Amino acid sequence: AGLPIHEPGGNMIIDIGGGTTEMAVLSLDGIVVSRSIRIAGNEMDQAIVEHLRKAHNLLIGERTAEEIKIRIGSAYPLDEELTMQVRGRDLATGLPKMVTISSEEVREALAEPIRSIVEATRTTLEKTPPELSADLIDRGIVLAGGGSLLRGVDALLAEETGLPVHIAENPITAVALGVGRGLDNIRYLRTRIAVAPHTNI
Repeated sequence: AGLPIHEPGGNMIIDIGGGTTEMAVLSLDGIVVSRSIRIAGNEMDQAIVEHLRKAHNLLIGERTAEEIKIRIGSAYPLDEELTMQVRGRDLATGLPKMVTISSEEVREALAEPIRSIVEATRTTLEKTPPELSADLIDRGIVLAGGGSLLRGVDALLAEETGLPVHIAENPITAVALGVGRGLDNIRYLRTRIAVAPHTNI
């Protein structure tokens, strides 16, 4: 994501992936504090599936749930709320059925997994040393991973933490690019791990 992690100041990144959300505060090429939770994009999709089953008696697949999330999903109120027609199977009759859902409804369905990500972020910040916390007031938090593209997730985290929140320039490829850069410097990484074996890299 292009963060200056070799500098003594604090940098925080949150990667909202498919199966996990991982976050860390980095400084001097090391992980100062980190946290990983098994709640991310897949959990959001499942929350949409469950909502439609309970609210509309409609059974949909995970691919449809992901499409709903991408097209009208949000973590924060939108300036103009959206609607979408969803097709699935009526659980009562077993026949095909179509319903119209709104972005407000999807946001409500996503509230629980989003809240877990917010709480994990707050916990990580609470464990961050004061000097590095001060750096984050200016530098803010950087989001990466496909989940960072959910509308309003940056605005919600900014509101909940009081820090600026930015989305990485290439959020979907940032992790892969970072791994590539790490492999380019594998000898240095091994040195860092040898010095700090407790560090979770």
